[in-house]
Amino acid sequence: MDRFLEMQTFNAVVEAGSFVAAAEALNVSKAAASRHIVELETRLGVRLLHRTTRRLSLTEEGKVFYARSKELLEELDDAEAEVTAHTDTARGVLRINAPFTFGILHLAPLWGEFRALHPRVTLEITLADRVIDLVEEGFDVAIRIATLETSTLVSRRLATTRMVLCASPQYLQQRGTPVHPEELSDHEVIGYSYWSTRDEWRFDGPSGPVSVRTRPRIYSNNGETCLAAALAHQGVILQPSFLVEADLARGKLVELMPEYKSITLGIYAVYPTRKHVSHKVRALVDFLAERFAGKGA
Repeated sequence: MDRFLEMQTFNAVVEAGSFVAAAEALNVSKAAASRHIVELETRLGVRLLHRTTRRLSLTEEGKVFYARSKELLEELDDAEAEVTAHTDTARGVLRINAPFTFGILHLAPLWGEFRALHPRVTLEITLADRVIDLVEEGFDVAIRIATLETSTLVSRRLATTRMVLCASPQYLQQRGTPVHPEELSDHEVIGYSYWSTRDEWRFDGPSGPVSVRTRPRIYSNNGETCLAAALAHQGVILQPSFLVEADLARGKLVELMPEYKSITLGIYAVYPTRKHVSHKVRALVDFLAERFAGKGA
């Protein structure tokens, strides 16, 4: 059996999430795709995939083999690109994950320009606010808005965004305007489910750090839902500037206690650690870094 074909089939199954979808992508039968995986596992002497009637998942050995084999396949693509006469060496499917709202507001307008520069790249864009596992879920690049901790991923900062405390004028007229973070415990609050400190909101004020335990009446895992609730006069939100700045400028929201600063987050492009970064990944990261250079979002 051709080792390249086994590796290619294995990667296709992992990235497609099923033997049927992988077989369609490779233009082979499902039986052939299954046989290639069985023969690969037999040759290696390990199980690479957990198979159930509903889903496939990687074993620990499978995760290691997927990361390494994906790297080898991309290095082969790079080698072929280097010996072609074409000036555009970025090619192939580029799988991108980004937060939902940021992906719509700030990334969606850029994809056409990127495709015009790199017409041989096919974009596959998935928007989700949860933190995904790039290797296990088969993504090439993810955009993350966070304070990044040490990880095995490579990251490049594109921009920054500050968290802004705000509410609608109508809500403040009804409930009063807080002047100190401790007062938030007595206010209606709209909580973001993925916020790392959950209900504890932290600020740096004139006299030092302050934290308050809030009592949200609404939770959501999506920033736009939190924003909509605030615009409907349901309470106070703590959301990134790129989401609330337009409504602040229109007067639909009012920033609260600007002397008490919440955190500033980095906006990063992250991708798996590799000895050689593929042309398509490098092209995307360089493109985004150039478009966001010097910007807060």
